[in-house]
Amino acid sequence: MENNYCVIMAGGVGSRFWPLSRMNKPKQFLDILGTGRTLLQMTFDRFQSICPVENIYIVTSTIYKEIIFEQLPELTEEQILLEPARRNTAPCIAYANYKIFKKNPNANIVTAPSDHLILKENVFKKVIKEGLEFTSKKDALLTLGIKPSRPETGYGYIQVNGNKNITENKNIYKVKTFTEKPDKKLAKVFHESGEFFWNSGIFIWSLKSIMKAFETNLPEIDALFSEGISIYNTEKESEFISHTYYECKNISIDYGIMEKADNVYVYCSDFGWADLGTWGSLHENSSKDDNKNAILGGNVFSYELENCIVNMPKDKLVVLQGLKDLIIVESGNILLVCKKEDEQEIKQYVNDVKLKLGEKYL
Repeated sequence: MENNYCVIMAGGVGSRFWPLSRMNKPKQFLDILGTGRTLLQMTFDRFQSICPVENIYIVTSTIYKEIIFEQLPELTEEQILLEPARRNTAPCIAYANYKIFKKNPNANIVTAPSDHLILKENVFKKVIKEGLEFTSKKDALLTLGIKPSRPETGYGYIQVNGNKNITENKNIYKVKTFTEKPDKKLAKVFHESGEFFWNSGIFIWSLKSIMKAFETNLPEIDALFSEGISIYNTEKESEFISHTYYECKNISIDYGIMEKADNVYVYCSDFGWADLGTWGSLHENSSKDDNKNAILGGNVFSYELENCIVNMPKDKLVVLQGLKDLIIVESGNILLVCKKEDEQEIKQYVNDVKLKLGEKYL
């Protein structure tokens, strides 16, 4: 267990969860589910039984340093990796790799986003432990695939290699292809085929395997971070990382490595996973009334309301009548009302607001 490490990625701004998720406090730092714990805290709790607390690292933006310490006081400064600029997931993973390498070259790592919902915790922990055992023995990059319950267009998909299992673990398959978010027609084909799984964005690998993958597939990023091998975990690290990030290109781990490497595998499972990236996913995973409405917060009186998600401040009185299939959210000085089916457009709405009104409402 001392070789097990966890890297939690917590630097996103959660723009599709706007206006509840704002730049100064994105969704991972919010108690969206009303459990008393934020999404980040729930993620941290989940991994404490898988690896020692001192082996859990958080990668986030420099502007969220104080929030991290406030929500996870168990961590030391060395465990919080601060990014001076957003460069997607590949640079943040490269940074974590070298931090961990300095401490333990034999590390076996699970890398996960900070804002996912896991309903079947025990199944999830079993999958992670089996995945770590697999990658500790094999030069493999393992991702977790989720059996799709519907033709979802908001997730990426993984196709298994002809549905033929070639590993000792009957749930682990060689990956054939990755596909980004498909349109409705293609998502239906994927769902019905039985060969495609949702890409959870949760990865497991040995430090040796992922560092070799960076050397092969993203050598320019690897070269930048390798220059600081003598600097990590010293007082000069912050200055080095600030310089390095501004030279680093913006690229995801999926596009930069997972879609190119030839040793990529997927653990196919169902542990009650949801990427709480949209209001629709929150609606699906929240308790609902007889008319399929998920009403969170506020004093909401509803009449002839159907299949809506409503999120209001606790001190707000709201009366809604004759509405169907809508997202209705108020947060601070912003009110959002839009069709659930168009929730992927919220990111565009946020960009439009930024262009016309600046960052005041972000």
